[in-house]
This record gives sequence, C-alpha cells and structure tokens, in this order.
Amino acid sequence: MSKAINRTISVAPMLDWTDKHCRYFLRQISQHALLYTEMVTTGAIIFGKGDYLSFNSEEHPVALQLGGSDPTDMTKCAVKAQEYGYDEVNINVGCPSDRVQNGRFGACLMAEPQVVATCIRAMQAEVDIPVTVKSRIGIDEMDEYEDLTRFIETVAHGGCDTFIVHARKAWLKGLSPKENRDIPPLLYDRVYHLKEQFPHLHISLNGGVKTLDDAALHLQFLDGVMIGREVYSNPYILAEVDKRFYGDAHQVKSRVEVVMAMLPYIEQQIAQGARVWNIARHMLGLFQGQAGGRIWRRYLSQQGTKTGVGSELLTDALDQLLETQQKAATFLQY
Repeated sequence: MSKAINRTISVAPMLDWTDKHCRYFLRQISQHALLYTEMVTTGAIIFGKGDYLSFNSEEHPVALQLGGSDPTDMTKCAVKAQEYGYDEVNINVGCPSDRVQNGRFGACLMAEPQVVATCIRAMQAEVDIPVTVKSRIGIDEMDEYEDLTRFIETVAHGGCDTFIVHARKAWLKGLSPKENRDIPPLLYDRVYHLKEQFPHLHISLNGGVKTLDDAALHLQFLDGVMIGREVYSNPYILAEVDKRFYGDAHQVKSRVEVVMAMLPYIEQQIAQGARVWNIARHMLGLFQGQAGGRIWRRYLSQQGTKTGVGSELLTDALDQLLETQQKAATFLQY
C-alpha cells in the first residue's frame, strides 16, 4: 500500500503551466493542496541535458507526473524522483496528443493495462514513495464502464491503489488535446461507481471542477478532487482550501501579501538566470474578479516580457492596481 499523502485536493499537472515557478506561487496560497509537475517523459529525464526534476523545497507535497511505458526506464525515473525528494510519482495514462501516442504513453495505454501494471510493479519494487495513475474513463470505442473497470482491476492487481480519473473519455483520433478537454461529456457517475465497486482504492476525480463547492459535492462520493484550469486562471480559489478541507485555520496570505512573498523568490531566480516573465506569467489571474484585475494582467503582460525587468514588475503593477481600487472606493463614497 502507498505511503499516506493527504490528497483530498490536488492541482492537476498541466503542460507548460505547472512548472516549479507556478508551484512555488500556488504554495503561497495553500500549504496543503497536493501539487503536480507538468508531465515529464522518461526520455527527457534519462537522456536530456537539462535538469527536468528540480523543484523548490517549499513546494511539498509535490508529485512528479511521468510519461513512459518501458518498465526499466520508468523505474530509473522513479528512483531519481525519490532521490530528488518527490512525494509521489504519477503515471500519465490520460494525455491524448499524437506526440504522446507516438511515444506509447498517455491515454493510449488505457488499451494496454497490463503494460501499466508491469510498470507499477517494477517501480514499486525499487521506491518507497507512492506510484499512482491518472487516466481517462475510456478511449475511442473502449468507452464502456466495463472497459474502465477492467483497466482499474488490472492496474490495481499490479500494486496501484490510487487513481485520479478524468471523467471524460479521450478520442485518440479526430480531436486535438484542447478539444479532448471540452468536447467529450463529463460522466461523473462513472467515477462514483468506481469508488462503490472498489472501496479499498483511493479514487480522485478530475475534470470540470470550477468551485470549491463543486469539490465538496464530489467529496461526498470520492476520496479526492483534482482541480486544473480553474486554479490556473483563478489561483486564489486555493485560499479557502486549507481551512475548508484540511481543518487548518492558519492565517491565509492576502493577494497583496502573496505578491510581496514572491519578490525575494523572483530576485533569487533572476540571479540564477531566470526571466521575470517565466514567473510572472503564472500570476496573471491572482486578482481575478477584483477591481483592477484587468490592469494587473495588462501591466504584467505588456511589461513582463521586456528585457532587464526585475521584481519591480510586480510592485509597479500592484501600485497601479491599488490606485485603481482606491479610485473605485472613493467613487462609491459619493
């Protein structure tokens, strides 16, 4: 059985989005939500020249999402992940892109549950951290509930006890990855039924969760909820997560305090060669729904990509936002 991680609320792995800068930023808002990396392929980790596994210690709990299907390579990468200090390794069995299919990983592996089970077995023999699976509810014509339960049974027999299930099927041909996130209908009942049929497994749901009330509803039937795009576009949604779902009533940073907390990190990262836009782009939605939120986004977008820009990008944008809020408050007094 996997080492216990409280995965009640997690933030989905999102390619080009949930990098280490994004995760550090989100951790300023929630101390407990489980964060996932972007999907990293075994080839990149084993043969790539860059360091694809680095992360900030403040990001814990943090999980590596891994793309691959060769048990030997998957095991090598799981061992590296454990050495780096990751809290979990998650196998991607949900991405439907052509590039991923050509590499024989992602959603196409739903047609090969025994391959996934073999990887799980090999990885768990060498690491102590949990090895989990993120999948769809089906692919192409293999989209009946019986197909899903066959996949879950086979992979669970390989030793996996934790599944994150995106409640949409994936079309491997005919739909783009973006269309696969929107067009196939969400079938939450199928994920609920999985938990009923496999009560000993930890089942989390992903797909279409836009509010914490949505999450609370799903948690009446399931063990966890993974939120994706809504967190990225409106990151301050995480502000109530710790108190509401983890019973932690610590004082949550205000949006302004989050900005100020990011300044030392930005200076540190710039000193190591990062560009401020690499970090600021993840913060565009921080003031979503707030007076001045549009000004914040516009200032970061227009000024953040210029050369020589430092952490003053955030303070200057914040000054403009606060000035707008002050004007709005003065107007309302009259």
